[in-house]
Amino acid sequence: MRSSGDGTANGPYPLHGRTSDPTTDTVGYRGPTACAAAGITYRQLDYWARTGLVEPSVRPAKGSGTQRLYSFRDVVFLKIVKRFLDTGVALQNIRTAVQHLSDRGADDLERMTLMSDGATVYECSSPDEVVNLLQGGQGIFGIAVGVVWRDVETALSQLHGERVDTGETLIGHNPADELARRRRDRAV
Repeated sequence: MRSSGDGTANGPYPLHGRTSDPTTDTVGYRGPTACAAAGITYRQLDYWARTGLVEPSVRPAKGSGTQRLYSFRDVVFLKIVKRFLDTGVALQNIRTAVQHLSDRGADDLERMTLMSDGATVYECSSPDEVVNLLQGGQGIFGIAVGVVWRDVETALSQLHGERVDTGETLIGHNPADELARRRRDRAV
């Protein structure tokens, strides 16, 4: 994906077809847990949710006193946004990248590397694409989405989750177990 800042996505590498995970999340994470796992402040989380950058997909806030509930995937996106902001990528380009990521399936995300020169964000899904991008001679940085995915898994395995259906608090819920279950269910 190439994000030019004008809301369009095109570039040197074709976009993969849209895929979606047919299963729904059974565990959600409240704001403070999502913040801890993503390494952001609650103020950032609140602002990003209100402006639509990364909205909670499990349960949005509706009225006063409602708790937002974020999916595992939402927390991965929060951490990616944080990394982009830390390196100086423009918010408009980050929005385009997040929208593109949200259209992708879990398997695509785990194999993806996002590269940026600070002004443009590129999707690379193979080592050859990364090498081709580097041959341009400009300074760029990369975010391996699979590594972020595993970082968030590790962080959330130490934090509290909440069952979406019952509201039961799960202490030390390991999202890797949930991903393993989903893969098993799809294989059948």
